[in-house]
Amino acid sequence: MSSNSELDRRLLRRTQETFATDVALIASEFLAGLQDVKRIDRPAVSIFGSARVAEGSATYEAARETARLFAEAGLGIVTGGGPGVMEAANRGAKEAGGLSVGFNIVLPHEQGLNPYCDISRTFKHFYVRKVMFVKAAEGFVIFPGGFGTMDELYESLTLIQTGKIGTFPVVLFDRDYWDEMLDWIREEMLADGLVSPGDLDLLYVTDEPGEAVERIVTKMPSRLEEGTV
Repeated sequence: MSSNSELDRRLLRRTQETFATDVALIASEFLAGLQDVKRIDRPAVSIFGSARVAEGSATYEAARETARLFAEAGLGIVTGGGPGVMEAANRGAKEAGGLSVGFNIVLPHEQGLNPYCDISRTFKHFYVRKVMFVKAAEGFVIFPGGFGTMDELYESLTLIQTGKIGTFPVVLFDRDYWDEMLDWIREEMLADGLVSPGDLDLLYVTDEPGEAVERIVTKMPSRLEEGTV
């Protein structure tokens, strides 16, 4: 089975006929994902974080508790469907009787779907999957993670900054983990005029699951009124 990067490289050197076939396959993946999003019958929040954190760790249990509180508040939980923070969030939602959604991804080293998902799909392309995270959710909660988590964080900030989506609360969980990055943004990006002072207001940092939930829930009405959901 070819890797996603190999498929993307082939797209650049295909004939018109085979190019159209590959584009149709990508389009079908978008369609299937959007149909899954339509099945989410309530407002939802996307929760991100490392696949490498273990059950019982502070990060795992915080994600589990945060998702539980969201579910009790009537929101669905959307994750990348894998292990670590993703599993914890889907698990917390499931334990609270909420709706748990996992949008997984095919990787060279298999990332299996966790067993706590009511709605699930495994995508071949990251860019299709990331669209579903935004389409499905009223906001993001970002737990500590690596490159993939950073990608999801900066993708959301770019969409807000450029007006591609409306009011979209982004909560960073774990001050100790995120403070150095925020300091760097202030001392480098902001100081050099590469971002605006208001851009920093897009991010909200907390160590409390209840505070993360309150931040998303209180921002939801304005976004719903804007008709940007």
